[in-house]
Amino acid sequence: MAQTLVVIDYGSGNLRSVSRALQRVALDAGLSFQITVTGDPAAVRKADRILLPGVGAFGDCRAGIDAIPDMMAAIEQVALHDARPFLGICVGMQLLASRGLEHGEHQGFGWIPGTVEAIRPQSPDLKIPHMGWNALELTEAGEAHPLFAGIAAGDHAYFVHSYHLALQSPEACLARVHHGMALTAAVARGNVAGVQFHPEKSQTTGLRFLRNFLEWQP
Repeated sequence: MAQTLVVIDYGSGNLRSVSRALQRVALDAGLSFQITVTGDPAAVRKADRILLPGVGAFGDCRAGIDAIPDMMAAIEQVALHDARPFLGICVGMQLLASRGLEHGEHQGFGWIPGTVEAIRPQSPDLKIPHMGWNALELTEAGEAHPLFAGIAAGDHAYFVHSYHLALQSPEACLARVHHGMALTAAVARGNVAGVQFHPEKSQTTGLRFLRNFLEWQP
């Protein structure tokens, strides 16, 4: 029987490109998945795996989720209570944090303790946003994590962001990237994971990461 994967549609994110990348990965790997893009909390509650994309400002993305009745409750049920595999991408990862400081202070999910704050590189020559290809630096936890199987330190991924997740504890960090300062590139805690980069735009590295997510058994 095919597993179900829901890409949450709350008005933010490259939903179709993420969905197409997942479908390609599943097909190439011979994995049986029904992949749906939806803003229906009932579908979220039934899904085997959840992907939360996000593009734009932290507060706007949080408001978009909160504007859908029962959506936050559905997300908490599948991720926290049912412990199903959950992946946040870009702002979807940042929302896992305790709070975000983009255009004011906004409450995050509080699943990965930390604060989303502005990138402030030491060199004024480095432009913000941090945009383009950059090499991943895997932590010891990242090297051993199944989400990074087949991905090596130095492999490149595609980033577009002006804010970053400053972790309260480094234990949750799987990968970092440097742009004038160390930035969190990937996190995980139990069945919940997030990446700052865009797997759907990261070619070989990104497709391998998405395959790992489809196969992940936390």
